[in-house]
Amino acid sequence: MESDVLVDSNVFIDLMRFRGDPAPLLYEWAGSRNLAICGMVRVEVLRGVKSHKAYRSLCSFMDVMVNVPASNRLWDEAAGLAWKLDRRGLVIPGTDVVIAASAMNIGAAVLTSDAHFSRIEGLRVISPPVEWFSP
Repeated sequence: MESDVLVDSNVFIDLMRFRGDPAPLLYEWAGSRNLAICGMVRVEVLRGVKSHKAYRSLCSFMDVMVNVPASNRLWDEAAGLAWKLDRRGLVIPGTDVVIAASAMNIGAAVLTSDAHFSRIEGLRVISPPVEWFSP
């Protein structure tokens, strides 16, 4: 079985823009991998959902994903990661650092089109298929 994949906010948002409901496409793409999510992604995605029906549907999908707990340990790891990155001159948005720490916490890769993540040493990054976002 392949490792878990934490789906970044930009993938959800772009899929909703181009394809509507992202759940079927992500489920099919995942194959034998578990899809994961963290609280930061949940907040970033759900805040922009327009209809209550779409909100409920997306919440249901997110509820069955592997949910990374936001423990004190995770926040400490995110703070430590941000500190190390900053010392190397890599200033990455705090939200992305929390998402990266969440993925690393469960040994998952991050499915994202955000270049920030590829700058984080030890984090596996997967780019989404380009055909997902073409008309």
